[in-house]
Amino acid sequence: MPIRVSIVEDLAEVREGLVDLVQSDEELSMVSSFKDAESAAQKLPDLKADIVLMDINLPGMSGIECIKLIKERCPGTQFLMFTVYENDDKVLEALQAGATGYLLKRTKPEQILESIKELNQGGSPMSSNIARKLLNIFLHEKKATKKEALSDRENEVLQLLADGLLYKEIANRLYIGHGTVRQHLHNIYEKLHVNNRTEAVNRYFNRG
Repeated sequence: MPIRVSIVEDLAEVREGLVDLVQSDEELSMVSSFKDAESAAQKLPDLKADIVLMDINLPGMSGIECIKLIKERCPGTQFLMFTVYENDDKVLEALQAGATGYLLKRTKPEQILESIKELNQGGSPMSSNIARKLLNIFLHEKKATKKEALSDRENEVLQLLADGLLYKEIANRLYIGHGTVRQHLHNIYEKLHVNNRTEAVNRYFNRG
């Protein structure tokens, strides 16, 4: 059975180009196309499309707002963002709204077709630089979570450890006892699930 596709795009030449592209592939079936989110939100729940190519910057309601509005009413539909936006906020907002793929408009036609099929098969197609952005965001949040897991004093101890200071030097710098430094390090190792100072520093700063 062909994959049922709908398109939401306000620029006529882009919308018509996408329609022609979808119709050129026998594995896909063109269900509908819309020039604004309002009409799409009204009709998409009844059309039961498998995949919706959704622009973000639409007149009136945005594509992201449209997904938020109808996602629960379209349980069998997946949304593939097709947009010029590649900043972190838009990417995250779209994915949080319920999009499961994110392509930039400069994506080659054959890649668009493959992405539709990949999404229908359970994948999450994304333009390469979008995937890289998400990875960087994940690493940043992972690093922030690790920092938040440590106390202020433990953060200070680990930072000095990363700077190459010895236990005695850390104790002198922070005006605490040598045994207190060891206790802080024991706590740090437990929280970061590591066994030594090298592993602690590498994991904390995402160096390994």
